[in-house]
Amino acid sequence: MDNDFLSGLVWFLLHLGQILLVTVVLLLSVAFLILTERKVFAGAQMRKGPNVVGPFGLLQSFADLGKFVLKELIVPDGADKFLFMLAPVISVILAFGAWAAIPFAHGWVVSDINVGVLYLFAVSSLGVYGVIVAGWASNSKYPFLGALRSAAQMVSYEVSIGFVIITVVILSGSMNLQTIVAHQGGWFWHWNVFGGGSLRNLPLTLVMLPMAGIFFISALAETNRPPFDLAEAESELVAGYQIEYSSGLYLMIYLAEMCNIILMSGLLGVFFLGGWQAPFPVPGIEHWAPTLLSFWGFFWFLVKTLFGFFLFVMARVIVPRYRYDQLMRLGWKIFLPTSLVAVAIVAGWQVFVGHGV
Repeated sequence: MDNDFLSGLVWFLLHLGQILLVTVVLLLSVAFLILTERKVFAGAQMRKGPNVVGPFGLLQSFADLGKFVLKELIVPDGADKFLFMLAPVISVILAFGAWAAIPFAHGWVVSDINVGVLYLFAVSSLGVYGVIVAGWASNSKYPFLGALRSAAQMVSYEVSIGFVIITVVILSGSMNLQTIVAHQGGWFWHWNVFGGGSLRNLPLTLVMLPMAGIFFISALAETNRPPFDLAEAESELVAGYQIEYSSGLYLMIYLAEMCNIILMSGLLGVFFLGGWQAPFPVPGIEHWAPTLLSFWGFFWFLVKTLFGFFLFVMARVIVPRYRYDQLMRLGWKIFLPTSLVAVAIVAGWQVFVGHGV
């Protein structure tokens, strides 16, 4: 009994340590990626951007953190105070919880579950509740309109994202994210964006490359990022569902949004760009120490995640905002039928060509 208790305690402490490590790394990543985003904006607009707080402005995000923490927390008189404070907590918990199934490198995953894709679907579907509750609890027309827009937008684009991910699942034959990444090992043309698996699947690039594009654009809509930030459109709704929030609660909403953006950037790498797999085989890599091998994989996961994040930032810099009717038409009339046809094509290819029937 004592041995069982000790082994259970060791298991609990190890997993708690993993969770804390991922959380701390993610928080630091958010801080520096916000700075990166602002620097990219500045470069696009031919100005310097943050460059005063710390060397090269590296501590700007931490200064902003101190400002938010010290600000007064104001709750509107007519708001439902409990739900008003609960909504940001829901958003943050779900934003961090989704990272439990993300493989950072070979064996580096908090929870290696066989239905990792379904887990991500479930968590991302629940994420809309934080926005809806925030808009409704504020007891104001602009937040409520922003929440309604966000709910319709996120639900609409989850459908197309779902069908796009089904094409990846069909190619990989698994819903386990580690298996999906392992299936893309070898040269870069084994990545799912190029058909996945072997040169025989290379013609599927004509299907999977548009699917990667649809996934990226739908991820912009899922995370309420420009050009699809209709839920917080400052020209119409001032700031949408988060108008009434200030201080730490607003910081939590923004933190959840940034975590979701980084998550989608990582998933773009995992599903289409080989995840932690290098784009080329390294001779003798099988003789490396396991820890060194994991760090090598983490490096490539990081590179691909940063590439996805850069695409998010450039979309915000370059593309003007869509109207709401354009947003809905794009999701339901273009992305949904296209992704459905892609599922049929990829399934047929796997049956008649991929498995040699």
